[in-house]
Amino acid sequence: MFIQTEPTPNPQVLKFLPGRDVAPQGVLEYRTIDEAAASPLAEALFELEGVEGVFFGADYVSVTRGLQAPDWTAMKAPILSVIMDHFVSGAALTRDAPATTEDVGEDSEIVAEIKGLLDSRIRPAVAQDGGDILFDHFDEETGVLRLRMRGACSGCPSSSATLKAGVEQMMRHYVPEVTSVEQVV
Repeated sequence: MFIQTEPTPNPQVLKFLPGRDVAPQGVLEYRTIDEAAASPLAEALFELEGVEGVFFGADYVSVTRGLQAPDWTAMKAPILSVIMDHFVSGAALTRDAPATTEDVGEDSEIVAEIKGLLDSRIRPAVAQDGGDILFDHFDEETGVLRLRMRGACSGCPSSSATLKAGVEQMMRHYVPEVTSVEQVV
């Protein structure tokens, strides 16, 4: 098994591409060792020195290292080993089915348009950088759209620029009701 690595715009996050599906049912994020107990792979990664976050995309794993962690040259080999061991073993990604966080209520026409644009144009681009962006809330009175950044995008120095220069411009162009975009932490 050959696993490629890619840098992300966030210097604290490295993207690992195992060449197979990782989380085809939807992205998963673990920010603590306690959360990681839901996934054997995430738990094993958190046991490595310096790992502070794990994010599973459709076909990649993004690992976040702490500010005081060893550099990537020291961390990369153990992370590659854990990922390889997991996929070679055939173990499931999660111990239980992940809980869904999506609304089951009906969206307004504007919210449906925003979510469609996020899913078709923005999320795929953000996934290339090892992260994800999720709809949180749209205030139809003020036009303020609130989004959540996850994976490599969470805490990335360029995430504010991504939101303002990229996402906000695109949203305002295609959905004129959007007046601004803000990040929910």
